[in-house]
Amino acid sequence: MRKADLLTREYRTIDYVSGPLIFVTRVTGASFGEIVRITLQDGEVRTGQVLDISEDHAVVQVYEGTRGIDTAGTTVRFTGEPARISVSHDMLGRVFSGVGKPRDDGPEIVPEAVLDIAGTPINPSARDKPADFIQTGMSAIDGLNTLVRGQKLPIFSGSGLPASKLAAQITRQAKVRGEGEEFAVVFVAMGITHKEASFFMQDFERTGALDRVVFFMNLADDPTVERLAAPRCGLTVAEFLAFTHNLHVLVILTDMINYCEALREISTAREEVPGRRGYPGYMYTDLASIYERAGRLKGRTGSITQIPILTMPDDDITHPVPDLTGYITEGQIVLSRDLFRRGADPPVDALPCLSRLMNLGIGPGKTREDHRGVADQLYASYTYGRDLRRLVAIVGEEALTELDRKYLKFAEGFERGFITQGDEDRPIEKTLSIAWDLFATLPEDELKRIRKEHIAKYHPARQGSAGEGPAKGTGE
Repeated sequence: MRKADLLTREYRTIDYVSGPLIFVTRVTGASFGEIVRITLQDGEVRTGQVLDISEDHAVVQVYEGTRGIDTAGTTVRFTGEPARISVSHDMLGRVFSGVGKPRDDGPEIVPEAVLDIAGTPINPSARDKPADFIQTGMSAIDGLNTLVRGQKLPIFSGSGLPASKLAAQITRQAKVRGEGEEFAVVFVAMGITHKEASFFMQDFERTGALDRVVFFMNLADDPTVERLAAPRCGLTVAEFLAFTHNLHVLVILTDMINYCEALREISTAREEVPGRRGYPGYMYTDLASIYERAGRLKGRTGSITQIPILTMPDDDITHPVPDLTGYITEGQIVLSRDLFRRGADPPVDALPCLSRLMNLGIGPGKTREDHRGVADQLYASYTYGRDLRRLVAIVGEEALTELDRKYLKFAEGFERGFITQGDEDRPIEKTLSIAWDLFATLPEDELKRIRKEHIAKYHPARQGSAGEGPAKGTGE
């Protein structure tokens, strides 16, 4: 008899049921995180996972929910195995549930490997520095808050703002510049509505993006505990594609607030002492176990880049979820309700945005030599224009100088021409060209953040006609 069989134990000692949890007594030899098979009286088999253990108790979260579980007639079998998922390169173009079961009426995956969804801890010394430019086609990201291969860059949204549209657009437009480098997307949707699921599916199918997407879909009416497994299943597939098949993988996680709400619900069912706003005190550690699975490994071609998307309750950026996410990740993209009301698409508020690794992915050989100076000048000029708007609300536009009016016009042009782009897929050269056209509306001596040699080379006034100079000789 195999050792695994000797360790297998079956129990009919369910003490009580609380939400998605069952509490089993007189358990010996159980391990944290191991998979459990729950057999109901009618023969139905459900899957669970050990969430907590004590001397003779085990707390098990049931993926399919606890409805119909009878404390007297239900059998619980501890398998001794961790939560695993079957992975294969053939998962590209497929749609799965939060725990990796097909949702697209396709066949089961023939696995190349079966991996623990918790992943394999990476020695920090084996990590390679995130570098190289990923072109999302979005000017607000590529130009001002560049996404770098191996980075984790979250998007902070508000209720009702088009974060889903932005996520879908990034999915279909994201490119790794350079020849011969494959690129894939792992899209993990947690707690989304049927309407949102339909939007994502139609968009991916319409644009052909689904062929390079592994889509994990957990709907709002799916079991809550499945939401906790979904991002880990997605990241396990991403690690397999990146470090076994040498693909560059972009992982999009939406919506992380739904994940954290599920975490809070489980914590409440376990009767744990709550932390800030009822969230468990270990939420920082839990989020870090997800976000820190992005990166590059020395000696490996593949990479994992993360874009978590979360909805800020009441647009509060100090809420525990965005607050902790900001600590762990390397910057943030923030959507603005004010810009959304004024028709900006996407409504990205440039001022609170940040990409801490931007300098590693821009410059000669990656984007263009003037990129850093252009971004700095855009921030400086737009900030001054926004300050002037508040001043105009108090004293009126008549009190402004001619230069101040130009900065007001610059801010308006920046929001309408640079930030707003709709469904357009902009290469980085076009993004920089639009920026230089905006600079042409200001006196040249106001461009204090850009090197003089770059002004001489790229400023439209130096090229004979606006917009021609920046585009010449800058193709991929």
